[in-house]
Amino acid sequence: MDITKDICPLTEFKRNTGRLMNHLRDTGRPSILTVNGKPALVVMDAHAWQEAQEQIEYDRAVAGISKGLDQARKGEGIEAGAFFNSPGFKEA
Repeated sequence: MDITKDICPLTEFKRNTGRLMNHLRDTGRPSILTVNGKPALVVMDAHAWQEAQEQIEYDRAVAGISKGLDQARKGEGIEAGAFFNSPGFKEA
């Protein structure tokens, strides 16, 4: 984010929506809209938003896998067969 270019008042966004939307698409960076000089909203291009969501999902998956591997190394958890045969397990 470039704070000299990616922060603008909401009133300016309303007046120059087309130009600012082009800026969002061209840069792929989000913009912070302010009200009375304080951050109020974050707007971003839909493609950039989708990429951010996919990155979040990837990061969560990697964190979960890392946690599982750490637990396995420590001998924590239960064998897969015991888990799937447990009374609390329900197939989807």
